[in-house]
Amino acid sequence: MIDHYSADLLGKLVNRVDSIIVGKRKEIELAVVCMLYGGHILLEDVPGVGKTLLVRTLAACLGGSFGRIQFTSDLMPSDVTGVSVYHPQTGQFEFRSGPIMAHVVLADEINRAAPRTQSALLEAMEERKVTVDGITRPLPKPFLLLATQNPLDYEGTYRLPEAQLDRFLMRIALGYPEPEQEVEMLGRMQENLSVEDMRPVLLLEEMAKMQRQVRKVLVDERIKQYLVAIADASRHHPQLALGISPRGTLAWMGASQAMAYYKGRSYVIPDDVKAVSAAVLAHRLMLKPEAKFAGLNGESVVEELLSKGTVPVFFQQRGASS
Repeated sequence: MIDHYSADLLGKLVNRVDSIIVGKRKEIELAVVCMLYGGHILLEDVPGVGKTLLVRTLAACLGGSFGRIQFTSDLMPSDVTGVSVYHPQTGQFEFRSGPIMAHVVLADEINRAAPRTQSALLEAMEERKVTVDGITRPLPKPFLLLATQNPLDYEGTYRLPEAQLDRFLMRIALGYPEPEQEVEMLGRMQENLSVEDMRPVLLLEEMAKMQRQVRKVLVDERIKQYLVAIADASRHHPQLALGISPRGTLAWMGASQAMAYYKGRSYVIPDDVKAVSAAVLAHRLMLKPEAKFAGLNGESVVEELLSKGTVPVFFQQRGASS
């Protein structure tokens, strides 16, 4: 079990974000779980549903530095990572860090930039460092990248390469609010609730401590076999051109540990695995063209794979009694 202090902080964090983003508590919890594991988040949806606001709110609730990158078609890699500037007076080069050198980074409309600029993020996302002019510089710890993107059929967008998609722990869609939730949102707007006025709920040192504790959450051997069996089935699925990679399996297990930690347990149960499955796996699958024409998507394939998997019964009973 996690300590009451950590559970209280996580509850306050979710409630604070929920006070700004109306009717999206499940998505907020997934984002917090993703951050607990130290993973990166991709928010994909139509413009105007609160993707950027969610990232700004999460950043405001955490202490530490915040960087924002507005991706456009003319954005260069040096605009992301930083650049070395020559000073004639001293004859020396001085490194001026880019917005990626922050604890929490918002990559807004990431798929509006050209592939060359998108690839500048790969090293930062995977290795938590950037290399400029042959010199490698570490990123602050902890480092969290939260990116937003518009649907691919929107004008001026580029498809993210599979290697980059695979480095996002979760892809989360917000969707339109229900009518009553939108009415509540309008009411809250009159109350002048502002992200700029929010104080940090969770210090980065506390988040780093929780991330270390998440790694210690118990994952039984049968749960691991269950994850691998689903991943292996995806690699032989007749409607998939690309299944779940080993990195995807590791990410799925890590997200399940983080969900168990968020729920107050020191061990993973199948409900934790299922709760994060769509967000962790759907964007890692590449459907064959005929599957897309048939109306399938990543989420529906993940649901099918889970329905055919054999859930460890012992953990179902243990989870029910806990």
